[in-house]
Amino acid sequence: MNNIVNTTNQNIYLEDRKKLNITGVEHVDKFNESCIVIVTTNGVVTIKGEVLNISKLNLDDANVKIEGHIDSMVYSNKSINHKKGLLKNMFK
Repeated sequence: MNNIVNTTNQNIYLEDRKKLNITGVEHVDKFNESCIVIVTTNGVVTIKGEVLNISKLNLDDANVKIEGHIDSMVYSNKSINHKKGLLKNMFK
């Protein structure tokens, strides 16, 4: 039996726009009750909605479960660069 977790796959399961399960999660970049930004193996996923809550986060299994009212999910292939954003904000 192979116990190695394959983190190269990434799947999204949405149930009734209230429960969301995402696999292939590398880390959560931003989280509040109206927007969650997650970096996955296939890019950045931005989830928007109301009363959003991360009910489970397991980075060892590369899995996150989100509950709330989900209005939208958008993929982006852009990488998140915290240093660039910080410098940009400092020199405005």
